[in-house]
Amino acid sequence: MAQPKYKRIMLKLSGEVLGGNGSGGNIDSSVLEKLCKEVIDVAALDVEVAIVVGGGNIWRFRDFQETGIDRVISDNIGMLATIMNAVAMQSMFERLGKECRVATAIDIPQIAEPYLRRKVIRHLEKKRIVICAGGTGSPFFTTDSAAALRALETNCEVLLKATNVEGVYSEDPDTNPDAKKFDELTYHDVLEKELGFMDASAVSLARESNLPIVVFNLQKEGNIRRAVLGEAIGTLIH
Repeated sequence: MAQPKYKRIMLKLSGEVLGGNGSGGNIDSSVLEKLCKEVIDVAALDVEVAIVVGGGNIWRFRDFQETGIDRVISDNIGMLATIMNAVAMQSMFERLGKECRVATAIDIPQIAEPYLRRKVIRHLEKKRIVICAGGTGSPFFTTDSAAALRALETNCEVLLKATNVEGVYSEDPDTNPDAKKFDELTYHDVLEKELGFMDASAVSLARESNLPIVVFNLQKEGNIRRAVLGEAIGTLIH
């Protein structure tokens, strides 16, 4: 059996991926099941898996600015949306026979555990999948920043950012077919070029602790496993 390059990973998922091809607010159960099976396949390699999931399929500040809702309130709604996605994922993992815990930065004891660093690490050591929800618990921070923060707090060896494109490009490949894909970048390159695939504060956090980031296409089945095995996919930021 192939040996994984990383023994403890942080997987960053956008909320939109859970919506499949549906409209905002949907959670596509077939997409959710397929994704959870891929994560379980990775965990079977004796890899400890932490996940941060966004809430963009339900609510995100930039998509609802015209409502006039205060930014702080809107970000709070978005953090609640990440909890909704997280407990849906937890239910699917458990239906598939894999233990999973949701640890949230917002205190909702009827639904999920509070995020406690030591407890999360203990869950990971027991080979449970842990979904860190509620963002950072504070407004003005993206779930990218939450993923970098939680990865560092729980001693993850890599941050895997799953996207709908092959990696990091010089420009948006959907609007410019001539955009250049990068195989490797330094943290400094990302910040200097202002490449918008990830929040700058998340990249800065990763740089300070030398946490590698792998950006890859989630739409290709098996890519999470390939990233964990250290295969050359997507873009490596280090």
